[in-house]
Amino acid sequence: MQADNSSKDSEEPPAGGQNQALKRFYSAGRGFWGDVAEATWNDWRWQLKHRITTVEQLERFLPTLTPEELAGAKLANHKLALGITPYFFNLIDPADENCPIRRQMIPRIEETTTAAWEMSDPCGEDSHSPVPGLVHRYPDRVLFLVTDRCASYCRYCTRSRLVSNASGYDFHPEFDKQIAYIAAHPEIRDVLLSGGDPLLLSDEKLENLLSRLRAIPHVEFLRIGTRIPVFLPQRITPELCAMLKQFHPLFISIHANHPRELTTEVRDALGRLADAGIPLGNQSVLLRHVNDDAEVMKAHLQKLLRCRVKPYYLYQCDLIAGSAHLRASVSRGLEIMEQLRGHTTGYAVPTYVIDAPGGGGKVPINPEYVLCRNAGRVLIRNYEGKIFEYPESADGQPCGQPPKEIAEPELV
Repeated sequence: MQADNSSKDSEEPPAGGQNQALKRFYSAGRGFWGDVAEATWNDWRWQLKHRITTVEQLERFLPTLTPEELAGAKLANHKLALGITPYFFNLIDPADENCPIRRQMIPRIEETTTAAWEMSDPCGEDSHSPVPGLVHRYPDRVLFLVTDRCASYCRYCTRSRLVSNASGYDFHPEFDKQIAYIAAHPEIRDVLLSGGDPLLLSDEKLENLLSRLRAIPHVEFLRIGTRIPVFLPQRITPELCAMLKQFHPLFISIHANHPRELTTEVRDALGRLADAGIPLGNQSVLLRHVNDDAEVMKAHLQKLLRCRVKPYYLYQCDLIAGSAHLRASVSRGLEIMEQLRGHTTGYAVPTYVIDAPGGGGKVPINPEYVLCRNAGRVLIRNYEGKIFEYPESADGQPCGQPPKEIAEPELV
């Protein structure tokens, strides 16, 4: 990566230790595409057209492929298509097999091994789909699948059965039926557009879809789940932001897993969305050799806040078939949460969740801070391991006799 010496970076705090080094912003640079004109490089359609999608391209651009990666790349399109934008490819370290970007994007032969407990649909979405392309698992909200295409393909993708159509799922959203179902169910107040990636739609198609959803009286707010700002920040144009601004309240959840993904280009793209008044949250997946390290995770979460993004969820990696080599343990996830709570601002602490296998929904997983409780007290511990007692009482009832008068501290 090439350092960005913009005026914004001149305001960065001096580097000091691993945390500050990870939190510095760099440009992804141009890499093999240095001779491409600036305007062309920044054209998101050009980026999509020139993605790395074949093993031959991968061998040319990444000659350090390991035997496991080469074998995986040759078989990739049988499970989940290979696809990496030129922009995002520049973040891969060719000298490091465990580069966090490389681990997420380059297929490996381990993807062909499926454990007995792994599934093609670990979240049970197909069983909660009343019409094609719509998942109604929670009472007041639905997942609206827009497309099966992404700018780049994560090797741990929960919807690898559907995304890219490599496995022949043959996904075809039916917007009319999806919208009709939402209109007929007044309990639905929240619609999350996902896929695939909704921001791959043209501005015009996306505006039409959002307009139709916004016209339904009981839909209170809309959400978009996207990895486009990270994979393809060139897509976040002023025109796109101006169009999205029409549909408030509109929230966007991005997906970034490692501080290296938060480049100057991504920071600026997220800034354009934030300036359009769109609240931004992030969903990370806990991944082995990517972010299963407390200092890396802390730097990532703090860096997200500097990009005006609130860390929202930290997901335990779903039991998607062929993902065992990428899954970190729940124990490791709990250790990391222990080293976040109290050690950084609460704004930087996401909710750690497991999406219960088979369609049980998101279940928060937390370290044990409540040690015991009964009708009279709650025994708790803080982030330092110190034990405290909190008196329990019936709702609205004082625990004892109130004092005759309350002495207020004198203001200094």
